[in-house]
Amino acid sequence: MCNRLFNHSLISERQLGKNGPKVPAISYGAMGLSISYGTTGSDEERFKVLDRAIELGSTYFDSADVYGDNEDLLGKYFKKYPEQRKKVFLATKFGGVFSPDKKSYSIRGDAQYVYEACEKSLKRLGIDSIDLYYVHRIDKTVPIEETMDALKELVKVGKIKYIGLCECSSNTLRRAYAIHPVACVQIEYSPFSLDIERDEIGLLKTCRELGVAIV
Repeated sequence: MCNRLFNHSLISERQLGKNGPKVPAISYGAMGLSISYGTTGSDEERFKVLDRAIELGSTYFDSADVYGDNEDLLGKYFKKYPEQRKKVFLATKFGGVFSPDKKSYSIRGDAQYVYEACEKSLKRLGIDSIDLYYVHRIDKTVPIEETMDALKELVKVGKIKYIGLCECSSNTLRRAYAIHPVACVQIEYSPFSLDIERDEIGLLKTCRELGVAIV
């Protein structure tokens, strides 16, 4: 996505991996508009929050298919305000699967599910291509190579632009990257959680070696 589409007047930029676009250093995590943080507001109330995020320059939106109605909400927002879509770098995630009664949760990374999940997210978001598509959690019953092969195909046909991983190991990242470049890894990293710096974990070192951003 062309960098000129973004207006980051209040927030500095970072490059998303060695081959990715420049995006705001502070992204907007949209999950709280739909789950986890109290009563959900009306669509119009939530649209105002999205407007304000864009106004402040936080135009890197982060969603997921398991965040309640979040993808649907963003889809309605972009349909109503198509000019705002041009300003936003949009990330969403797949891999987490709730049971119909929402009482159990499983992980899927098989190729069939990758394709199905992407189609559903595209439909909910009302877009033709996802800027950044994350593997939300790693399916340990499926080789990461299978997941990445499917994602590589989605890049090839234009349904996603960049690939990200969440909560992965250094070894998994290396195996994934061997199939297709990974733009970023989303994982907790703060003064309160420095685990990825530890030599025995090695994730930060691997990201630096491969040119993968940490989100």
